[in-house]
Amino acid sequence: MAAKASADRRRRGKTDLDYATGQIRSSLLVLAIFSLAINLLMLTSPIYMLQVYDRVLVSGRVETLVMLTVLAAAALFVLGVLDSLRSAVMVRMSCWLNDRLGPVLISSGVRARLVGDSAGAQPLRDLAQVQSFLSSQGLTALFDAPWTPVCLALIWLLHPALGIFATGAALLLALLGLLNELMTRQGSHTASTTQIAAFQQADSMIRNAEVVRAMGMLPGLLERWRKSNDSSLEATRSSAERGAAILGITKFLRFFVQSATLGLGAYLVLQGEVSGGTMIASSILLGRALAPVELAMGSWRSFLAARIAYDRLKSRLQAIPAEPQRTRLPEPLGNISLKNVSYSAPGAKGQVLDNVSFRVTPGEALAVIGPSASGKSTLCRLIAGIAAPSGGEIRLDGSELHHWNPEQLGRHVGYLPQDVELFSGSIRDNISRMARAGDDEVVQAAMLAHAHEMIQRLPQGYETPIGDAGARLSGGQRQRIGLARAVFGNPKIIILDEPNANLDQSGETALAAAVRALKERGAALMIVGHRPSTLAQADKILFLRDGRVEVFGTREDVLGKLRLAGGESKRQELQLRDSSAAPPRAMEIGE
Repeated sequence: MAAKASADRRRRGKTDLDYATGQIRSSLLVLAIFSLAINLLMLTSPIYMLQVYDRVLVSGRVETLVMLTVLAAAALFVLGVLDSLRSAVMVRMSCWLNDRLGPVLISSGVRARLVGDSAGAQPLRDLAQVQSFLSSQGLTALFDAPWTPVCLALIWLLHPALGIFATGAALLLALLGLLNELMTRQGSHTASTTQIAAFQQADSMIRNAEVVRAMGMLPGLLERWRKSNDSSLEATRSSAERGAAILGITKFLRFFVQSATLGLGAYLVLQGEVSGGTMIASSILLGRALAPVELAMGSWRSFLAARIAYDRLKSRLQAIPAEPQRTRLPEPLGNISLKNVSYSAPGAKGQVLDNVSFRVTPGEALAVIGPSASGKSTLCRLIAGIAAPSGGEIRLDGSELHHWNPEQLGRHVGYLPQDVELFSGSIRDNISRMARAGDDEVVQAAMLAHAHEMIQRLPQGYETPIGDAGARLSGGQRQRIGLARAVFGNPKIIILDEPNANLDQSGETALAAAVRALKERGAALMIVGHRPSTLAQADKILFLRDGRVEVFGTREDVLGKLRLAGGESKRQELQLRDSSAAPPRAMEIGE
């Protein structure tokens, strides 16, 4: 339902951000009502001062003073309660926005990453920036600012001279606010952009820590990071210094004007034009009128950052197409067919795959072989639904692959990429694909992948935490757990990209046994690999070269053609045999 609603909004030209912004309008209305009551109650202090000076001190009645004090205390208590409620509404509103948009941004980020986008978690940081502003005093300043003219009008009612002076001061502060916007806008935008670049470089360094440390790349990478970071710091410093200078002038003017108002009021008292209460009340009202302006200027940097983040979020959600609504199809059997499939990487010239056609049926294993950069891994990604072909069609049980709902299809696909990525959590969590599953299902998948005994030897068995990206496991252990995850839930389509890359001899034997068991269960397998142990389990072989199908057929036919073919094809076959002669030994934890 959520995906359908999101797609409907996209068709109407609206993003999920627009929808969420519309949804919080009711909260903004509540905040406006609270602000109305709060600002009315803010008049308690000037009214109290006016009555004390003009009525109590003149009449000398203690009873009047007590009554006024009790009423003022009650009004100020209600003001405090309402202000607390307003803050609570702001916090709840900002948290709701994060809860509503967080999953949308992660989902869109996953889709964007599949086509080469490198934004990473930046959209979530942008959302946090917007959330922070919505729960800050900067937002209250925006609600209180409309009351500045009301306070100025009340000062005019007390005396025109006081009104003229207060209005002039307010206009001067407003001009300073406009100057602050003009002088800091570009710097804030530059600082935000360069900071994102610095964050991405730092993330890349930390993510590739082993390579950085092993080859001494840290000094060079730090130099590149410093350039981006220094640009961000310079833009931040310049913008902050300008803003601080204007804010300092603003504070000076506010305090000076408030004191000068007392001086002007005292002069009018001496002239007999106003009372002492009017003098005090006008000073309090002026302070109240100028406070939102000063607070807004003090929060201007956070407002600019939130506005820039909001614009980035909106542009990103507009640029990334929503997941279309798809009809739920019958559970797949595993019949895979490709017809004239071509693929070009985004932004690249030439085709990675060109006019590829073949068919795999349930219970069959297809071995995909060929030299490096021939398109083998790309073919795996296309069949797994990770990327869409540029031309041709990929069908599963007669339906084109893009007609399947990704979540429904994903439950029936097992995918083991070359670089096995595990998630922070336990081994059990990773095998179960982070879903709720019974222990028997998890153990069954591990046993099918012949990983059960290896897992049992670990200190906490299936509950062993693996660290970020499986950092606490060896390459061979990650490979076996990745295979267990791929076969979890008895998927109908299993795609293994170099599954024996990090396996020792026992691991190869376990992999061969797993492939046999999966074929017996009726799964359609596609295995990228060169070793004889892989080819021995294959019913068909596909030989790719430069993205084109050079040979395709049964295992016996293809191997026979490769033996007969001379030159490069013959050398390729010899290389395949030699590469499998001494498989690498997988490390265990602690090595």
